Amino acid sequence: MSNVACSNTEQHMQNVNSAKKAMLNERDFLFLAELFKALGDYTRVRILYALSVGELCVCALAEVLDMSQSAISHQLRLLRAARLVRYRKEGKNVFYSLDDNHVRNMVSQGLDHIREEG
Repeated sequence: MSNVACSNTEQHMQNVNSAKKAMLNERDFLFLAELFKALGDYTRVRILYALSVGELCVCALAEVLDMSQSAISHQLRLLRAARLVRYRKEGKNVFYSLDDNHVRNMVSQGLDHIREEG
C-alpha cells in the first residue's frame, strides 16, 4: 500500500477502483508474460517476421535467416509452445506458419510502433 497523497483524492479513488476492476487474474498475467517473453528474442522475432510473409519449412527458414536447421527447430519449438506458430505435415516435409491473424497483427503493429515518428 502506498502512503502517497494525491491532490484530487476523489479522482484518485475513481482511477484506482477502475484499474483494480480491470486487473486480470494471475493465470492471464502469467500467460501474457510468457507471450512477451517468447517475443523478446531476436531470432524468434526474425522467424515470426519471415513467416508473416508466408509459410516456410525449416530448411527454408534456415536459409532465409542464415542459421542451422537445429537452431531454427529449437526456436520453433518455443514459438509453438507459445502458440505463435503452427505447423502442417506434407509427406516428410513440415511447413510452419503464423498461428493466426492475431500474431500477424502483433508483428505488423509492432513494426508500426517502432517506425512511428516521435
